[in-house]
Amino acid sequence: MPLLTIVSAILLLAYPLAVYFGLQHFDIGIIAAVMAGIFALRILAGNNARLAELKTLAWISGGAGLVLVTLGYVFQKQSWFTFYPVVVNVLMLGLFAASFKQKQTIIERFARLQEPDLPDSGVQYTRKVTAVWCGFFAINGSIALATCFMPLHIWTLYNGLISYLLAGTLFVCEYLVRQWVKKKTA
Repeated sequence: MPLLTIVSAILLLAYPLAVYFGLQHFDIGIIAAVMAGIFALRILAGNNARLAELKTLAWISGGAGLVLVTLGYVFQKQSWFTFYPVVVNVLMLGLFAASFKQKQTIIERFARLQEPDLPDSGVQYTRKVTAVWCGFFAINGSIALATCFMPLHIWTLYNGLISYLLAGTLFVCEYLVRQWVKKKTA
């Protein structure tokens, strides 16, 4: 994974904390400029994505981030900064749901990067996992939207910690279930 992609990912994971602490200590213009740089980096890093959908996702999410921080700066309202996690969840939900219309779901495509000859049982499993992630993004995005209308510390707690813990828990649980399913079908 290229260094630019790694740096971009780390910076975007820290986005809620950066917004929270930045708005506590700096002018909104400084935060908008720093965030605009991070989103520009996201767009550039997207060029390194292995799947075309992930490249498009990077460009759209980076562009949406640029729009949000610009609106925050122009209207001098920090609330514009809080909608970025909602945008990301909507984009991820769209990406995963749209993949049901393709020959392979996005999860199947990820799986085939490691196991090109995925058996039919694996294909069925990846469809189920894609549906689970769609549900996750719908629920997580809804909660992220609700937090946009709450105090900034609550928004930061959910979007900068709790949502990551939930996603990580889902990822680990899916991995454990996948190993169990592989043993069962082997």
